[in-house]
Amino acid sequence: MLMILAVAAGGAIGSVGRYYTVVCVSQWFGQGFPYGTIIVNILGSFALGALAETVGVIWSLSDELRSFFVVGMLGAYTTFSAFSWDTLSLIEHGEFLQAGSYIMASVVLSIGALFCGMMICRQLLT
Repeated sequence: MLMILAVAAGGAIGSVGRYYTVVCVSQWFGQGFPYGTIIVNILGSFALGALAETVGVIWSLSDELRSFFVVGMLGAYTTFSAFSWDTLSLIEHGEFLQAGSYIMASVVLSIGALFCGMMICRQLLT
């Protein structure tokens, strides 16, 4: 039961964070391209990389706390379903080049952000 509560609490924080990030980014850059979702996925990937490296080097987390952060908070913050929806929406509107760019940028930048998060924490913590 404690595990479920940890995931639920993290999910509530992550989903609200995602909502506010998408709203703010959409206000800054407009709504013609899913900038909010891509920024969320990049930031979430960076945070996961930083968390993974921190936990591996200096911070021992319980299973419940790890699930709070990884499954709950970051799982609700980053969202592959929104990425899929945004991609399909671009395709349905005939924006094939934007859809392809969005897919490539999301995947490459999110993996890059995960790596950067790990490397920054590795440098800072060791």
